[in-house]
Amino acid sequence: MDSTPAQRWAFLLVISLGLLMIGVDNSILYTALPELRQQLGATETQGLWIINAYPLVLAGLLLGTGTLGDRIGHRLMFLLGLAIFGSSSLAAAFAPDAWSLVAARAFLGLGAATMMPATLALIRITFTNERERNTAIGVWGSVAVIGAALGPVLGGLLLEYFWWGSVFLINVPIVLAALVSAIVVAPPNMPNPGKRWDAVSSLYALVILSSLVTAIKELANPDRTAWLLAVAVLLTVLGSVVFLRRQERLDDPLLTFGIFRSRIFSGGVLAAAGAMFAVAGLELLTTQRFQLVAGYSPLEAGLIVVTVTVAAFPFSLLGGATLHRLGFAPLISGGFLAMALGVGLAAWAGRHDTLTLFIGSLALVGAGAGAIMSVSSTAIIGSAPVRRAGMAAGVEAVSYEFGTLLSVAVLGSLLPLLYARSAGGDMLTAIDGAAYDNAYLNILLIISALAAVLAAATGWFFRHNPKGAHAPE
Repeated sequence: MDSTPAQRWAFLLVISLGLLMIGVDNSILYTALPELRQQLGATETQGLWIINAYPLVLAGLLLGTGTLGDRIGHRLMFLLGLAIFGSSSLAAAFAPDAWSLVAARAFLGLGAATMMPATLALIRITFTNERERNTAIGVWGSVAVIGAALGPVLGGLLLEYFWWGSVFLINVPIVLAALVSAIVVAPPNMPNPGKRWDAVSSLYALVILSSLVTAIKELANPDRTAWLLAVAVLLTVLGSVVFLRRQERLDDPLLTFGIFRSRIFSGGVLAAAGAMFAVAGLELLTTQRFQLVAGYSPLEAGLIVVTVTVAAFPFSLLGGATLHRLGFAPLISGGFLAMALGVGLAAWAGRHDTLTLFIGSLALVGAGAGAIMSVSSTAIIGSAPVRRAGMAAGVEAVSYEFGTLLSVAVLGSLLPLLYARSAGGDMLTAIDGAAYDNAYLNILLIISALAAVLAAATGWFFRHNPKGAHAPE
């Protein structure tokens, strides 16, 4: 499309507003959940579903909404997503009970899934110059990092002055501003009616993810229900087989596995998912640790992890702006090495009760994550064919959300398991601070080791250090 630079960057700002809300809602309940559970009288199970309903629906539908955007137009998808997100936020803010809130969170996930792939696909369409596009995706990546890390701080700040529903109500004025602005500055809608969309495949993907998360939680539960674990594993396996076979039969599948033959594309997917796994797990566990053990308020705990955001933002911008000179390998593999070192130092600082070093370690983690996320998105979007822009955007978004979802499921379940082994009991009674810290710090070491493995793996994917991603015809 023909547009002036001012129009392109103004539209990027509008896209960023939508993306910021998606990221914030992924993590805003990390600090708000204790208060929310008390006010609604939610059980442990309901509390977990209140957190997980949003990323589960979001990740499960992203592939389908990406290709649906190719059919009806990504501009229309973005506007529809904003409208669903805003109305669901109102419903969540005034939910009368826990299960009503779970349902509202699920619809928030639907709105985010409708909106998110469209943001990246629209960048791909709007910014035709490669260097401009790399910078724009760098901004996109930094906004995603900011949203995820800002959530705990924003949640804590709102709870200092307002009731729990304010953590959802704040979305409404942002949605209205983004809707009005998008109508004014968004590029024309460009639908492709010949593009087919398969709703059944989207349903299969949602079933697979739901079953996988349930299986992980039951596996880590000392009081696991054997039949539930067996059913979850069976559904995960059968759902995956049925999904794969259906994609092979479709003329226009949700996912063409041939795009993974590109090392740059596959390396970008691994980098995006791996970075979000580490960041989401670190944020969730750190905010909980400082509230439950150290006695910090939600706002104080959120301010600890905002260090990740402060460091990530400039490095995300620098990553996109310097990719053409540095190449993928130093930014992605080097970013994971920085994360491994940062999380390892955080574990050491936590063991020796050195808060200043702990905060500095989080800054190192944020710097590495910012560099990774900006250019991993470039690797995914830039190496996919233009005709697969929606599919690539869906895969990119799934990578981030699956990393978050898997982190909450795995590490969120691993913490009480390690705690129970250390304390000789669960966390329903008074918290044993020493046992909790021991479990928390051991998980930090696991995250550090995983980041080191990812540094080596992405080093292989980007071993020739390409300095850009060029889509095949």
